[in-house]
Amino acid sequence: MSRRKTDEEKDESGSSEKVVVAQLSEKTLLATGIRVGTLVRTKDMEKFISRTRPDGLRIIDLEKILSRIDVAAKSIARSDIKRIVVCSAKEYGKTPVEMFCSLTGAIPITGRFMPGTFTNPLYPEHIDPELVIVADPMIDARAIEEASKIGVPVIAICDTDNVTSNIDLVIPGNNRGRRALATIFWLLARAVLVHSGALTPDQPMKHSIEDFETKIVEESAK
Repeated sequence: MSRRKTDEEKDESGSSEKVVVAQLSEKTLLATGIRVGTLVRTKDMEKFISRTRPDGLRIIDLEKILSRIDVAAKSIARSDIKRIVVCSAKEYGKTPVEMFCSLTGAIPITGRFMPGTFTNPLYPEHIDPELVIVADPMIDARAIEEASKIGVPVIAICDTDNVTSNIDLVIPGNNRGRRALATIFWLLARAVLVHSGALTPDQPMKHSIEDFETKIVEESAK
C-alpha cells in the first residue's frame, strides 16, 4: 500500500458491503454501536458523519464504514501479511487485535508501544513493517509517528474526535466501545480473508464477534 493507492477510496460502492458483512444483519451490526461517535467533531472527520443525535453524539455513516473496511482489506490482502503490524495500546483493543492477527497472520502489538520498535534496528524487538494498522490514532500516536518517519503507510480506525495527520487510510468508526471495536476488527478480518481467497463472500466466519471482544474481568468479591 502507498499514498497513491488511497485513490481507491473513490471507489466506494454498495458492492463492498456484501464482501464485508455477508450474513450479518443490519440490525445486529447497528446494535454493536459501530457508528456511534463522540460529542466532538474534528474537521478531518466531518465527511464521515451523517447526522448528530439530540444528545449531541455524532453518527458515522455506516456505508462509509463498510466501504473503508473493504478498501483497507484489499490493501492488506495485497501486502506481505507477515510484515503487517497491528497496534492497540488500549485495553479494549487487545483481544480484537490478537484475534485479527491470529486469523490473518499479521503481527500484533498490544499494550505499550516501545520506542524504537520501527525506527531502531538495534532494538531487540525491532520490526520492519510494510504496513501499520492502529486502533486509535490518539492512543497509538507513537506507532504512527515511527511509521511516518520510515515512510510506512498507516491505516487507522478513527472516531469523530480524531485528527488524521500521518494516516494514509481512515476507517471511520467507534473505536472507544468494546463491542464496536471488536466488530470493526471482525469485519476487517473477514474482508481480508475474502480478498485473499481464504473465504468465499458467502462463507461464514468460524469466529463470532463475541470471540473478538475483550472480556471484562470483574474483581473477585472480598
